Amino acid sequence: MQTVMIYFAAAFAEILGCFAFWMWLRLDRSILWLAPGIVSLAVFAWLLTLSPASEAGRAYAVYGGIYIVSSLIWLWMAEGHRPDHWDLTGASLCLFGAAIILWGPRAA
Repeated sequence: MQTVMIYFAAAFAEILGCFAFWMWLRLDRSILWLAPGIVSLAVFAWLLTLSPASEAGRAYAVYGGIYIVSSLIWLWMAEGHRPDHWDLTGASLCLFGAAIILWGPRAA
């Protein structure tokens, strides 16, 4: 469970960091938005290194599934747009795939 929480924390740190850039570039907000955005992206990178995966590529693959779900949560909670049936179906498939990658038995 701790592993899943690390991935979700990393996802929200990345989304928050990228959203700061979005605010600056797309919504014409102050360049000062970049300071917390950069810090948040650094926290994201650090959190991802806490993954128990022995290979970076596998950690990134699992993270991808968690990121998709986290993005839809952000869409709903921060942007006020509820995910539709197709969003939820796709996210479920991604989580299933991430779980297989993370917890699937490995050849010794």
